[in-house]
Amino acid sequence: MKKIGFIDYYINEWHADNYPRMIAESAYADKFEVAVAWEETSVEGRKPIDVWCKEMGIPKADSIEQVVDECDCIVVLSPDNPERHEDLSKLPLASGKPVYVDKPFANSLDAAKRMVKRAKAHNTPLMSSSALRFDSTVTNAKAQIADNRVDFFSARGPGVFEIYGIHQIEPMVTLLGTGAKRVMQCGSDDSRLMVVDYQDTRRGVVNLIPNNPFQFNVGYGDGGVVVVNDMQDFFPRFIDAMLGFFETGQSPIPIEQTLEVTALIEAGSRALKTPDVWVAVGN
Repeated sequence: MKKIGFIDYYINEWHADNYPRMIAESAYADKFEVAVAWEETSVEGRKPIDVWCKEMGIPKADSIEQVVDECDCIVVLSPDNPERHEDLSKLPLASGKPVYVDKPFANSLDAAKRMVKRAKAHNTPLMSSSALRFDSTVTNAKAQIADNRVDFFSARGPGVFEIYGIHQIEPMVTLLGTGAKRVMQCGSDDSRLMVVDYQDTRRGVVNLIPNNPFQFNVGYGDGGVVVVNDMQDFFPRFIDAMLGFFETGQSPIPIEQTLEVTALIEAGSRALKTPDVWVAVGN
């Protein structure tokens, strides 16, 4: 069994609480186990790591160094605090061992570039993604689109843009590709609506509506369309993809797409402060 180590800002959050069960139920259940876990801090209202580890049956690590030393592959969690990812991943990215960094990858494009540069300097395999990329509807859409050009993508889903917008942006970049030039936030407080302009006739729309299910539409080729109103199997497929990455050391995601997703979240977050005004996407 290969050992997975968890590194988190605070450990009692949904991903850390559920990934061990998902790993145990995955296609790789006989190959991987969560061996140790470490948190940076305890947060009021959340279980401290001693309690969490006892309840989960996962040993507690005393340091990031211990996680890196004892494990074959590393998951840097902190899904709601991406501003901690660069610091929390510093040692893992210098380890040469496969590292998965939870979504969103980084809180700025500059931080993301530094993390990628560090991983490359130490030959560390690196992967980061929203689970939504791996939903079967996205895979099926790619197969249906085949070699046709994608001209338009529209997605809807719930949550706060800075943390959950990635769940719409990741499938958009997967299907529409890279090269976004500018974004505009033109929704309301209750319904965030971001338009993405590629300046070559491609357009994307990301809409965050409270309690809205994950949905997307794609326009491609000569009148081709994909309409998806339900996305349900993304987490099991994501876990299999992450564990497959741990096994091979080969990320299924081009790093250029991960950087573009980060740049779009950063630009979209800035654009929230200036509604109805175009904001440039970093590169």
